[in-house]
Amino acid sequence: MSLFDKKHCAEFAKTLTAMCVRNAEIEHIHAGKAPITKTGDYSDVKIIDAEGNEFSWHEASHISDNEMKILMKGIVNRLYTFFMQGDDPRFDKNMEYQKRFTHKWDEPEIDKNLDCTKENPFSEICSNNSK
Repeated sequence: MSLFDKKHCAEFAKTLTAMCVRNAEIEHIHAGKAPITKTGDYSDVKIIDAEGNEFSWHEASHISDNEMKILMKGIVNRLYTFFMQGDDPRFDKNMEYQKRFTHKWDEPEIDKNLDCTKENPFSEICSNNSK
């Protein structure tokens, strides 16, 4: 059971995402040209690396280890800042500003991989830790 109602949880999740993920390092990863696909699933896109190796779009890593590290560090820092300054009125203004961009976003759903009420990859871990 959540401490908050569904509406507040949805708003909070979207605000956290806007402030701590969307407007962060992922913008640099997202920037650039996207390949053109005629199938819609990128199965028709091929990559040729600097050594002439050719492989499909689905086989390619789309983020380097270093980019992933930078992304995760940035998200952790933003979440930390959010939690540490969330009750500061000056931070509140930033939060209200960011909320304006999330009103047209899809409503969030319970993530099946984290749902403690259902069977998922973490079920065994969760149940072992609750004993």
